[in-house]
Amino acid sequence: MFAYYLDLAIRSLKRNPVLTFLMVLAIAVGIGASMTTLTVMHILSGDPLPGRSARIFYPQVDPTPATSDWQHKYPLPMMDYTSAVDLWSAQRADRQALVVDSPVKVRAPNANRPPLMLAMTSTMSDFFPMFDVPFEYGGAWTPADDANRARVAVISSDLNDKLFGGKDSVGKTLRLKDSDVRIVGVLKPWRPSPRFYSVVGGMSGNGQGALPYARPEDVFTPFFTGLEINAGAFQQYTCWSVPPVPGHLQNAPCVWVALWVELDSAAKASGYRSFVANYAQQQKALGRFQQTDTRMLDLVQWLDYEQVIPSNVALQMWLAFAFLAICLLNTLGLLLAKFLRRAGEIGVRRALGASRRSVFAQCLTEAGLIGFIGGLGGWLLTLLGLWLVRRQQTPYSDLVHLDVSMFVVTFVLAVAVSLLAGALPALRASRIAPALQLKTL
Repeated sequence: MFAYYLDLAIRSLKRNPVLTFLMVLAIAVGIGASMTTLTVMHILSGDPLPGRSARIFYPQVDPTPATSDWQHKYPLPMMDYTSAVDLWSAQRADRQALVVDSPVKVRAPNANRPPLMLAMTSTMSDFFPMFDVPFEYGGAWTPADDANRARVAVISSDLNDKLFGGKDSVGKTLRLKDSDVRIVGVLKPWRPSPRFYSVVGGMSGNGQGALPYARPEDVFTPFFTGLEINAGAFQQYTCWSVPPVPGHLQNAPCVWVALWVELDSAAKASGYRSFVANYAQQQKALGRFQQTDTRMLDLVQWLDYEQVIPSNVALQMWLAFAFLAICLLNTLGLLLAKFLRRAGEIGVRRALGASRRSVFAQCLTEAGLIGFIGGLGGWLLTLLGLWLVRRQQTPYSDLVHLDVSMFVVTFVLAVAVSLLAGALPALRASRIAPALQLKTL
């Protein structure tokens, strides 16, 4: 029966090409606009570590000094050096990594090119397995390198292409500021979305105003090694007084260090929360902390709390769906006019024995076909819209693409919208009185 209704729908659409074009265009434009913004939102709000994020946690304590009169409600988003190193040194997590960012001058001694000013992350060896960072050559440094403050580094694939032509550069020398380090690993192209490990206040923790969707840093060094090499270049997030030595923040009254931990069970997560709470109480008893507030969110909860999705993207999505609603109303009006103009034809079918249900199904099939054709147009317009987004100068533009799930959603949404728009006109058409229509023929 469906094939018969589909044949009738095709014949009906061919009889009114202009009206058909207008309905298809309304659906296509609405779907194209809404799916473009929905795809961007889908990419920006995705889980950066699928299957692992529930085991990754961001502990926080409030190191506000007991002598400070600053009043606030929640723990600060980063830690002071002493607190972060204390918690890391306790080795209470399955994996853990201190993370700080800084700009650094980089050059290869044998490369015939001027120095580059790049971003550097100083962290721990656990950073790479904990965050599932892929390697092209070599691998991460060892825990012994962390402890010994070894002069080693991991570099990005982009930097390896620039300095070494994309070849295996493991074992080669890289000069960071005024110090030489040995390259132990080269990453594969790695583009976490967002750059979750340095998100603070909806911005990266390096204090340079970069959005969370900026590219990862090009150089990674052991935490304490980075502090020695690049002393004076690290940015503080909050300070209660001027650091004794500008830029040297180890003993400064400032928060600037992030700590990430991996805990592979709920029991371990609960135990670590208690450990952090006990640490804060201990520090208050020692007179170092003013408050005992603590918090430990998992990765997705932390990103949600920090509201990393750009506000303009969310606004554009709601505006696009409002536009889709307008297109839906226009399509509804056009379908209603189209079906009511066929009142005589429908009256004859009803007089010949067609039930209201069959008339309703016929009209709804025609609406669904319009939606499917509109979905094709919407898919093309979505591809165009995403291409335009990639042309924009935004930190996340290179991430935007239409994956399989969003491709399916495009057609499902188009057909669903058209069926929704066609339900009322189809219902009205199925209730046409055949006797009244036959008298007018």
